[in-house]
Amino acid sequence: MPRPRSLTPDQLASAALTVLDRDGLAGLTMRAVATQLQMSTMGLYRYVTHRAELEALVVELVFGGVDPSPPAGPADWRDRIRIMVERVRTAVEAHPAVVPLTVSHRHTSVSLLRWSEAVLGILTEAGLDGRRRALALRGLLSYVIGAIQLEHLGALAGAGTRAIAGLPSDEFPHLTETARYARRIGPAEEFDGGLDIVLRGLLDPPAPVDPLTPTSE
Repeated sequence: MPRPRSLTPDQLASAALTVLDRDGLAGLTMRAVATQLQMSTMGLYRYVTHRAELEALVVELVFGGVDPSPPAGPADWRDRIRIMVERVRTAVEAHPAVVPLTVSHRHTSVSLLRWSEAVLGILTEAGLDGRRRALALRGLLSYVIGAIQLEHLGALAGAGTRAIAGLPSDEFPHLTETARYARRIGPAEEFDGGLDIVLRGLLDPPAPVDPLTPTSE
């Protein structure tokens, strides 16, 4: 019997990413990746014990190409955040199915952790700290993850918006009017416009904290 070949983590991740791009998240199985590697499913278990390990490898492969260094220069902090966010958007542009995996693997991906550390540094320089900084990072991550998914699964200029624009205007006056404008908004304007709204709100005065609400540092 020939000795089984050795595979590197990058080779495993590349095969898993090929499956993810082709078959979507539901198609990312141990069997599918083993087939892509031209090996048995049991042979793949020599390298990873379950699908979650494959997911983590894919996340690291995609986000490993994201530059985590904060943009230099005297630019406004919002512009620096925009650059950091655009790096993520560019990295996942060809692999939109990887975006949901960032939710469950953001704490294990070294590349995502470095990106988050850089973003927190920029937010700190902008004057955010403590609870507000935590909420700011969470809000940014929520927007980026959600906006990228919407861009690829339900863009404003897509069929869903056209369907909404055709609803009875007497029953849905605000939806139909808004949809008519939304149909003319392209992906770049959609993403950048939403990001601008989020960034403008980060330095707004915080809402008062209910003194009866328990908090912990």
